Amino acid sequence: QVQLVESGGGLVQAGASLRLSCAASGRTSSTFLMGWFRHPPGKERDLVAFISWSGGSTYYADSLKGRFTISRDNAKDTVYLQMNSLKPEDTAVYYCASQDLGSRGKWEYWGQGTQVTVSS
Repeated sequence: QVQLVESGGGLVQAGASLRLSCAASGRTSSTFLMGWFRHPPGKERDLVAFISWSGGSTYYADSLKGRFTISRDNAKDTVYLQMNSLKPEDTAVYYCASQDLGSRGKWEYWGQGTQVTVSS
């Protein structure tokens, strides 16, 4: 089992930056990918970005490239999401998730989410 705890959300004005953190604990030695999803009000949850835990390869949703950056600190078992030039449409609950080596593509573990609200 892996436990994920997000932090860093809040209320900001458009144009501001936020950095979200996700601390992993438990059986993290088997972690393969860690990612961020977001669930805007009234919409479906979407993938924002993910990063491979060993090699650091990254993936971003096309619409977020250039504004959001995912990174990891293996020593701290923590993944970050740096969000710049925030827009009101970035308002959402942001979730951290992870896959193990044996997860077969399934995002198996989830955090509780952190609210990001961007005012215009």
